[in-house]
Amino acid sequence: MESKNHDQRLSAEMLERMNAYWRAANYLAVGQIYLLDNPLLKEPLKLEHIKPRLLGHWGTTPGLNFIYVHLNRLINAHDLNMILVCGPGHGGPAILANSWLEGTYSDYYPSISQDKCGMKALFKQFSFPGGVPSHVAPETPGSIHEGGELGYALTHAYGAVFDNPDLIACCVVGDGEAETGPMATAWHSNKFLNPKRDGVVLPILHLNGYKIANPTILARIDEDELIQLFAGYGYRAYLVEGHDPEIVHTRMASVLDQCLDEITAIQQQARTGDLPITRPIWPMVILRTPKGWTGPSSVDGKKTEGFWRSHQVPLANLAENPEHIELLERWLKSYRPDELFDAQGRLMPELLELPPKGTRRICDNPHANGGLLLRDLRLPDYRCYAVDVPVPGGVTAEATRVMGRLLRDVMRNNLDQGNFRIFGPDETASNRWDDLFDVTARVWMEKILPEDTNLSQEGRVMEVLSEHTCQGWLEGYLLTGRHGFFSCYEAFIHIVDSMFNQHAKWLKTCNRIAWRRPIASLN
Repeated sequence: MESKNHDQRLSAEMLERMNAYWRAANYLAVGQIYLLDNPLLKEPLKLEHIKPRLLGHWGTTPGLNFIYVHLNRLINAHDLNMILVCGPGHGGPAILANSWLEGTYSDYYPSISQDKCGMKALFKQFSFPGGVPSHVAPETPGSIHEGGELGYALTHAYGAVFDNPDLIACCVVGDGEAETGPMATAWHSNKFLNPKRDGVVLPILHLNGYKIANPTILARIDEDELIQLFAGYGYRAYLVEGHDPEIVHTRMASVLDQCLDEITAIQQQARTGDLPITRPIWPMVILRTPKGWTGPSSVDGKKTEGFWRSHQVPLANLAENPEHIELLERWLKSYRPDELFDAQGRLMPELLELPPKGTRRICDNPHANGGLLLRDLRLPDYRCYAVDVPVPGGVTAEATRVMGRLLRDVMRNNLDQGNFRIFGPDETASNRWDDLFDVTARVWMEKILPEDTNLSQEGRVMEVLSEHTCQGWLEGYLLTGRHGFFSCYEAFIHIVDSMFNQHAKWLKTCNRIAWRRPIASLN
């Protein structure tokens, strides 16, 4: 049941400041997509102030900015340890804007300072030669998920919180990504989450209604059907929707407080009570806001805000359309930048108080730079597992059984560290790794029948019949500073070829970023 008193937690003053901070993030996002110069609009906007080639995605960005400012409030109010997994990967303008506003970006990139010069550099580098990508790439502090291939945000988020009892991973799932096959299975990850030893994922399904040029399924189905869908997945879904920022801010704050109350109660009962642990019904948020919220309502007489035309760059071909330059200037000025930034381009002091400080900042959380937290595995001497063959053909042995004994001992040696898991689609036994079950079992939070074998809430072998989910869990686990092993059959491993390519691309980029610390290998 939803508490009735939560709406009072957001004061009128806090609401006004949060809305101003949201406007600042939106202003910075539009500036990144469009501007080369004149970052504070101190002179009339001209064509030479605008990038000659426009690349970026506006449609999802204001919703992400909205979520970010509310997560900041929640972190400050409760001293939370939180990362953000951004499923809409091309929402890069939002995460970059918020990283700059909270100061993290300037900490990692001192040349992008928190002033007018830094704002201009922030704008110019976005989707620009020699600059940064338009998506949430490894160059973006706080990121563990690139989003280049849709479907894996939720599995990465769950992988991040396994064995991380104090961590909350807020995962934004776009309604386009919600249509993918891997995402459909990923919702079941909550069946493998043990509230006693694991952290928690707070999913936010962001329904803005449209993909590139089409409506989305979950945005068009009946509300009751939508709620029932996620009830069937094992979530208690709270709906936040609207166009009026004041109403949506108030509702969002209330719902997030309610979600945190439920998460806290579940974890406290599991960690301090004497009652047996049963699989909880975890909360989630369904946020329904217009696509391209606060952008141009129409362009050339065609509906834009709240429609697919705002998906990427709502105002294009500005050289051929001088009236679009005027429209862009009105759009930017609608955020009232003079109220947000001083003459030097610094965020106003009352807004600087809103983001968390230090490593509580979302983009500075060490879990999103997992190499900082990495502890070496205690490995046995592999030579001790050699098969003695006194005469040619004199011994019958299976390489996989030998490997099973090795993995068993790796598992045993690291149980107290809690930083090693095995992942695979129902193939641990068929791959002859049965010796693992001498020291651990499969994770299972559902009912366990008397005849079941090797199932336990405390298990460290993770099996679900989805290669995508298994690899996604492992990637999230590795990216947050742990170790693991993924087993599969040769015929099926190709299902995740593209996932591995995405991960390899991530690692390749990280190798040239000085502040990114190395993580464990994907085995």
